Amino acid sequence: MKVLIDTNVIIDVIMEREPFLEDSAKVLDLCVFRGVGCIIASQTTDLFYILRRELKDSEKAKKALETIKENLTVLGVTEKDVDAALKSPIGDFEDALLVCCAERQKASFIITRNEKDFKRGSVPAISPSDFLKS
Repeated sequence: MKVLIDTNVIIDVIMEREPFLEDSAKVLDLCVFRGVGCIIASQTTDLFYILRRELKDSEKAKKALETIKENLTVLGVTEKDVDAALKSPIGDFEDALLVCCAERQKASFIITRNEKDFKRGSVPAISPSDFLKS
């Protein structure tokens, strides 16, 4: 089993965002323990940008990203993924790209707090709390 983890779940943990922190942290711990957690390469730029802005420190943002990279598999994004995302019925390009990569990797789920954003995708989206129940 592979699961792709949406950026919001990772940010919940790093920024200790309540009330999401507990479930998101448990999801990341479980994915790391089982070796099933993935992100796509384009998420690293989003994560760095958000973390640098929120932490107000580029070095802390880099260290956080290094930790993420050490614990989750970073999947490449291909030209075919970009083409498929551009043609996707999903309105948000970043979400569409995540779905296309998840599909190519045969991921079981996309773990996100924004399940509705992925309704038109081919890979089931599941919240951190529902993932923990499954």
